[in-house]
Amino acid sequence: MRRFIFRALRIFSALDHWLRERLTPAGWLALGAAGAAGAAGLDTNQTVTYRAFAFLAALLALAWVASLLFRARLEASRDLPRYATAGEPFSYRVSIANRGARALAGASVGERFRDPRPGYDEWRRAREPGEERRNWWDRSVGYFRWRWLIERRLPREAAQAALPALAPGERCELRLGFTPRRRGRIEFAGLTVGRPDPLGLVRGLARIALEARVITLPRRYRLPEIALPGKRKFQPGGVSLAASVGDSEEFLALRDYRPGDPLQRVHWKSFARAGKPVVKEYQDEFFERHALVLDTASTHGEDAAFEDAVALAASFVYTIDTHECLLDLMFVGGEVRAYTAGRGQMQAEHMLEVLAAVGPSAPGEFAALAHAVVARRASLSSVILILLAWDQPRSRLAAAMRAAGAEVRALLVCAERDAPRELPPGVVLLNPGKVEQGLAGLR
Repeated sequence: MRRFIFRALRIFSALDHWLRERLTPAGWLALGAAGAAGAAGLDTNQTVTYRAFAFLAALLALAWVASLLFRARLEASRDLPRYATAGEPFSYRVSIANRGARALAGASVGERFRDPRPGYDEWRRAREPGEERRNWWDRSVGYFRWRWLIERRLPREAAQAALPALAPGERCELRLGFTPRRRGRIEFAGLTVGRPDPLGLVRGLARIALEARVITLPRRYRLPEIALPGKRKFQPGGVSLAASVGDSEEFLALRDYRPGDPLQRVHWKSFARAGKPVVKEYQDEFFERHALVLDTASTHGEDAAFEDAVALAASFVYTIDTHECLLDLMFVGGEVRAYTAGRGQMQAEHMLEVLAAVGPSAPGEFAALAHAVVARRASLSSVILILLAWDQPRSRLAAAMRAAGAEVRALLVCAERDAPRELPPGVVLLNPGKVEQGLAGLR
């Protein structure tokens, strides 16, 4: 039964896409009128509306045949930026050349995106935000979940642009744009050039294969001016190894061997050249290091609270000046992941790209994240906790980091109905859709 529903959804989506791509507004009007006339004219003995149905159906069929005669040989290229931002308009230049033997006029051009329909396993596993509040039938059929999975892959407001008349061999430039719905990757399959048939009901299409992709970064909130507190701490390994695991340090110089120096520090080439033991000397470094901890353990999937938490993390990454400090982004994505920016390490843009692909994790995986954060407590000056719930594990993490001497800021992002009745001092509650108002009082 599930397989049958899945195939029906795929067929319905393909038909819907074909109609939206082919029919003009006048074509939709003719199709709707034909459907109404057909429904009203089922009994041919009582009404003659079936004649209107036959006339409109014949017009649509004739228009479709005429649209198949549209041919165009085109060449195109895009000047496409690498990044877009969720919820913000995004535009770029497209260059199109007419390589055919005939002039092209009255056409329009639009983007064609990669097939957004999910696979069977993804459709079964996914949970639309708020799906638990739908009735049994909607949950069983999964239509709204199907639509949600498709829409999250496609931008909105991807309008078509009118193509000026092109003589053979002529080239023109125009701008296309859209508004990404959410963070993640947008996959382009090519461009579609369409021109209505002489009746103006059905568009003839010419497709240009032109694959590309754009990474949509999370939306960002305006943060108040924040001075991260904390003191400079010793960083084993220095700057170059601040983001890795090991006992290596920042190389400073070579010096003569002293009794007690470990053999692994002997510089053998200098030893052979000088005829006496020479060892490598390393520099101990002290600087500020801050942790940005993103709680991905969600029981509601990618709901509004989860997306706002990711956007909040992106806001801190974008705002914090890492020229003289390090910033560790930590979250669970299958396993505990840590990325470090600042002082020659990862750039902020790359960290935002990481956040663009963050997904929810199982509720029980927060314990592993807390353990990883506590393991770094000796080197951390401050910790920013972006949480989706407030319970004992999260409370213990905040208490452990304060006990280690780190300054802790905790921001709880959750719906009003899920918020705890009492929050300890220092925990800021932010409701989805009202995050900016809640951030106004953050210091």
